[in-house]
Amino acid sequence: LDMAAAAARQALEGLDVSLVGAVVVSTITPDYLTPSLACLLQRELGLSEEIAAMDINCACAGYVMALKTAHALLSDMPGRIALVVGCEMLSRITDYADRSTCVLFGDGAGAAVIRRDEAGTFEFYCGARGGEEQLSCRAAYLSNSPHVRRLGDGAYGAIQMNGSEVFRFAVEVCVRGVTKTLSDAGKAPSEAEHYIFHQANRRIIDGIVPRLGIEHEKCLINIEKYGNTSSATCAIALDELFRSGKVRPGDGIILSAFGGGLSFATAYFVQNGEV
Repeated sequence: LDMAAAAARQALEGLDVSLVGAVVVSTITPDYLTPSLACLLQRELGLSEEIAAMDINCACAGYVMALKTAHALLSDMPGRIALVVGCEMLSRITDYADRSTCVLFGDGAGAAVIRRDEAGTFEFYCGARGGEEQLSCRAAYLSNSPHVRRLGDGAYGAIQMNGSEVFRFAVEVCVRGVTKTLSDAGKAPSEAEHYIFHQANRRIIDGIVPRLGIEHEKCLINIEKYGNTSSATCAIALDELFRSGKVRPGDGIILSAFGGGLSFATAYFVQNGEV
């Protein structure tokens, strides 16, 4: 909650918080199973009770899914804005004896405030390939209830990953997602000005870029600074992109992510408001 609130306050700075109609938080590491982190954030920020507040659990693809959810919610809220937060404390679910995963992950949060422009461009594509073999974290229920059953061997409450399988999946679905969303917008990959891919692995991005025929310079990469912060990676990168001063009104921005589920999501939007 502390990280989510810090990011949210920065995003809301200078804005009229009475206009917030929705709070959507993407996380797989909330403080509680219930209440949701979004509900706690509503109270922490002193927002109105008459808002939609919910968490999204789509692992690393969650922030892109949260943006789409907020975009849809705003269709019934003319004149309102939405706070969209990606917040993860992966140190809670990392096994530091597992060198195949513990060197990868980090904690972080990022936030954005969005308005829906009915005349603007927003294209979205998502999907799921259900399965726990490639990437998972077993639930750890501390209970002596006879109705709680362990699901076989394996570490509970810790990330487990088959890196090579996730690599192949990631390249495939990100290329597909970018191609589909830009095609729906009547664009070619070369026509989008900025690309943000989930910051899981530099080699994954290096595998995506030539398949799309785009320049590496269009891709913001910051994994060397923060590690893989799951759904927070796209949120943090989006913030860095806007703070860089490189975004101009009318620029097209791609967000594309993949994660546990296995889930994947890509969004393309044109920045029409103030930068």
